[in-house]
Amino acid sequence: MKPAAFDYLRAESAADAARQLRELGSDARILAGGQSLMAALNMRLAQPAVLIDISRTPDLDYVRATDGMLAVGAASTQGSVEWRPGLRSEVPLLAQAVPFISHFQIRNRGTVCGSVAHADPSAEIPLVLSALGGEVVLRHGDKRRTLAAADFFQGMLMTARAPDELVEEVRFPLAQPGQRSAFTEFSARHGDFAITSAAAVADKRGLRLAVGGVADRPQVAHWPADLRGADLTTAINDFAWSLQAQDDVHASAQFRRHLVRQLGAQVLRQVTEEISQ
Repeated sequence: MKPAAFDYLRAESAADAARQLRELGSDARILAGGQSLMAALNMRLAQPAVLIDISRTPDLDYVRATDGMLAVGAASTQGSVEWRPGLRSEVPLLAQAVPFISHFQIRNRGTVCGSVAHADPSAEIPLVLSALGGEVVLRHGDKRRTLAAADFFQGMLMTARAPDELVEEVRFPLAQPGQRSAFTEFSARHGDFAITSAAAVADKRGLRLAVGGVADRPQVAHWPADLRGADLTTAINDFAWSLQAQDDVHASAQFRRHLVRQLGAQVLRQVTEEISQ
């Protein structure tokens, strides 16, 4: 199947993209990497009247550390983040998760902000953003608002972004001294959508376990830093049941709960063992 007819506009700047989106509203969609959007267009799950292309917008193509955050612009590809020399020290969890995203050809074109805007509950970048307590910057004309990841993701492929707002930037908190992180996922093949993914973070705020692919959005559990042994096992099991997993063609709810328990224990073991060493 081919997409329905649409008009194409190429934005010359962030301000230009925001202006066009404000004027066109729900009739327009932003095209950055297009790795998710083009599939939706071809299947006619999305039928916008206009595509606003920001892929060659210089002032949206940046990855920089500022004010305790790694800020990623809307036109920056996942590959540009993956190849950033200091990523492993700046945001270790993101460095651990990016290689799980599909294949390098996809990461060469797909954007970080595009993945966040698409809000697939199985996607790795929204999970990392949620686990770290990151932020999403939304732009409407010349005005901006910043939302915490927990407030931005609202359901399967649903976010708090208004139709006339641009996801201009996402921000990942930089790792603090003593922070530990781990990521893993289970999929049919490497590069396939994750059936279940898990990210763990241990720092002065305590233990956090984030899970993707089970609920309609990334889910995060918070526990005391000293939780260990049988108490931690019980906490993970309670968390697995709280996600209200459903059967589908890929896996049963029972199997997904099992994966939450197994993958959750695996990543939490990694971060707690590193702390004890």
